[in-house]
Amino acid sequence: MRSTSVNIAGVTLKNPVVTASGTFNSGREYSEFFDLNKLGAITAKGVSHEPWPGNPPPRIAETYGGMLNAVGLQNPGAAAFIREDIPFMRQFDTKIIVNLCGKTLEEYVAVATDFTDADVDLFELNISCPNLKEGAGGMAFGTDPVIAAEVVRAVKPYLKAPMVVKLSPNVTNIVLIAKAVEAAGADGLTLINTPMGMKIDINTRRPLLGNTFGGMSGPAIKPLALRMVYQVAREVNLPIIGTGGIATGEDAIEFIMAGATAVSVGTANFYNPRATMDVLAGIEAFMEKHDIKDINEIKGVAL
Repeated sequence: MRSTSVNIAGVTLKNPVVTASGTFNSGREYSEFFDLNKLGAITAKGVSHEPWPGNPPPRIAETYGGMLNAVGLQNPGAAAFIREDIPFMRQFDTKIIVNLCGKTLEEYVAVATDFTDADVDLFELNISCPNLKEGAGGMAFGTDPVIAAEVVRAVKPYLKAPMVVKLSPNVTNIVLIAKAVEAAGADGLTLINTPMGMKIDINTRRPLLGNTFGGMSGPAIKPLALRMVYQVAREVNLPIIGTGGIATGEDAIEFIMAGATAVSVGTANFYNPRATMDVLAGIEAFMEKHDIKDINEIKGVAL
């Protein structure tokens, strides 16, 4: 029997395939297309302490090899999420990962406090939100190692479940950020979040997105994401959830060989609602073809 089981910070997933935050909601819509019990984990949408309205439209734009999104983490807030979404996800035999976000250090602490006693298996700390602290100039928490470490240390005491930190690619050296959050107490990492991009409507001669800039995702960013996972895996001792352009089993195997423990499927869900199942089937077929008894045998073999 072949084992696809992996371990993220002490939490066992039946297989390494998880969903990317913001692309799967809490799974209700996708449950019509496949059995959610087959997933390693569901990573829910980003959740803040208070409801967030998100950015002005247009929020999404297609681009070559992917898409741009500037949704702005619209969500109903922690109380509504805990009341409505966690009970739905807990019906299934899969792990629950909740993505936490905030715009100030105080907001991060507030949302962590909201979830102190929540029935959650893992938390994913989104440090790509803009830092609105006076003097920071709107810089994302995740682009400065000192600020990134500060938010990790502030949030961790309030969370009973392990916390993985989602890193921004919009930095000069992602390894510095990874090392900083590792030293601050992170239990794992997710990388990468979306690199920033834009699109101009040549007819109106204005930026197409209402927020001007948006996060780029899809197949075009896979080489960038894979490179960053590889770099970080060589320098830190934390489990990594690799994400960025993953749409096939071959994509997933590349990330695992680059050092990722698990893989997160995002944009592919939009054009193929069964993308996660295709990725899982591809992983299993690769293991069968190469007589791999345990998926962990190939973790980091390319390092």
